[in-house]
Amino acid sequence: MNTVTHTVETKKRERFFLFSLAGIQFTHILDFMIMMPLGPEFIRELNINTHQFGLLLSSYTFAAAAAGILATYYVDRFERRQLLLSLYALFIIATFACGLAPNYEALFIARAFAGAFGGILGSLVQTIVADSIPFERRGKALGTVMAAFSVSTVAGVPLGLFLANHIPSLGWRAPFFFIALISSLILYLGFRNIPKIAGHLGHIHEGSRLNQVWKILIAPQHIKAFIFMALIMITGFSVIPYIALYLTSNVGINNSYISLIYLCGGVATLMSSRFIGHMSDKYGKVTVFRVLAIVSLVPLLVTTNLPVTPLWIVLINSTAFFILVSGRMIPAMAMVSQVVENKIRGTFMSLVGSVQMLSSGIASVLAGWVVTIGPDGMMQHYNLVGYGAAICGLLTFWLVGYIHSDTKKA
Repeated sequence: MNTVTHTVETKKRERFFLFSLAGIQFTHILDFMIMMPLGPEFIRELNINTHQFGLLLSSYTFAAAAAGILATYYVDRFERRQLLLSLYALFIIATFACGLAPNYEALFIARAFAGAFGGILGSLVQTIVADSIPFERRGKALGTVMAAFSVSTVAGVPLGLFLANHIPSLGWRAPFFFIALISSLILYLGFRNIPKIAGHLGHIHEGSRLNQVWKILIAPQHIKAFIFMALIMITGFSVIPYIALYLTSNVGINNSYISLIYLCGGVATLMSSRFIGHMSDKYGKVTVFRVLAIVSLVPLLVTTNLPVTPLWIVLINSTAFFILVSGRMIPAMAMVSQVVENKIRGTFMSLVGSVQMLSSGIASVLAGWVVTIGPDGMMQHYNLVGYGAAICGLLTFWLVGYIHSDTKKA
């Protein structure tokens, strides 16, 4: 009976532990996501073009990439919980500063600071899950934590858009103040529910830290993992930042329905994330990834080639896009996290996080150069972005086999 009670308590603690990590993921993903549906408002209110908007998005991702590389020097030398909560507190301050920014330049800088702290949080949370949850259950655990993406689109993004549209005195600033407030509550939950994680500290090697990071960076199996993650991010983030702008300018969707599109996609993804994680554990992560990688190309290509279309068709396609494109990350991260051993996982995952942010930033900037707004106010050349994204998606289908073979060696 005592054993049963202990097991129940252990499962309860694990649920609260994963919930706290998911909360941290929710807020820093929301902080990044909220910029995209607000694209038309930023372009209008700040009087900027699509390229400048792409740069505004990339200020977050490039700073996150640089911070992730810097984090490789210290991430495995600190106790995980203390480092996570400290970085999260700094992220909250930077997000609040975004809401206070008086102009484009100040917002650009504030976004960079938010990215510097928020980008490290993502890889650190994934590291903590990999350190704490056995590989055979890791797909489901990562599905729980990565459902934060879905929650951010289900509740956060529509609410952020609602606040931006219905508080005229604050406008686009309102979502940032909202994120800072919610993050403060989650910081308290994390303080209560995330345990000390220090098992990796006993394995730190003496010698040049730079040399250790360099060896991790250039290992052949790691390079394949970095390329794999970069292609996954480019596939999604060359298309995602401009969806709202394309739907309102080319497809004939009223701006007031953008929050509905994110809401439907988020609800569906929230329901599918744990299922995809479970299927990954049951049928094999490489098999599930390959299915998602191919099927996701359909809504991706439809999204970038849509003519004027009824709302219900747009909703079906965009919901499928959210489920499939985000779903790829669940089996992918489970495999990538197993490429390395525990003692260097924090460093490796920080590098993975940097690759993710750098590649998504490059994708949004390149797409911002390709797409233009014509004299009639319509967005042009978005279809070319879609074709390039599809090619990257096909490459991940081929490369995942090599990642899978490396996980068996780890």
